[in-house]
Amino acid sequence: MGREFVEIFDEWVHTYDESVNGNDEEYRDVFLKYNEILQAVAEAAIGPVIEFGVGTGNLAEKLLEQGFQVVGIEPNQAMRQVTAQKMPNLTVIDGDFLEFETPISAQSFVSSYAFHHLTDAEKARAFQIYAEKLPSGGKVIFADTVFDTEQSKQEMIAFEQARGHFNLVEDLNREYYTTIPKLKELIIKAGFTVNLSKMNNYVFLIEATKI
Repeated sequence: MGREFVEIFDEWVHTYDESVNGNDEEYRDVFLKYNEILQAVAEAAIGPVIEFGVGTGNLAEKLLEQGFQVVGIEPNQAMRQVTAQKMPNLTVIDGDFLEFETPISAQSFVSSYAFHHLTDAEKARAFQIYAEKLPSGGKVIFADTVFDTEQSKQEMIAFEQARGHFNLVEDLNREYYTTIPKLKELIIKAGFTVNLSKMNNYVFLIEATKI
């Protein structure tokens, strides 16, 4: 993930689970159906699995429940510590979407609520890396915020501004939320087929399969 955002998660680490469980009104729509979204990622994966941005371990937990061998990649030290306490048997190593070790022969790369930390150019480079590391039929399954168009993104920002959700508006303006056409283009160019399924008003399940 974009390393410029790593320190933000020093603040999020203590409140993240509360937010994703719907206890933060400002982010409630973003995390609507959170557990269903994570379950959809886990059910779409094939193992072994590498997870980017493992955070507090919520997706990793569901992947382990599915019986997968899992390695977590997490650039934030505080998040790694939280996950180590929750799941001491899970291997979590320092890394990000672009620079990471592959201690297992992954069949899937997965992530939730993190790919937007990369610019479109970085997203394109990431999928080129995944294409090199995955076998034919290997999968990338990301759940992340994507907008239909740039106009719809600006309309959502205006909507949240009117609701007084100023922290969310700051996030939407600061980070690199892309559009469906741009995302599909870069994924296909890297040698994948791709399908997007809308999970809530913000989040899509992005399922890409290497040709």
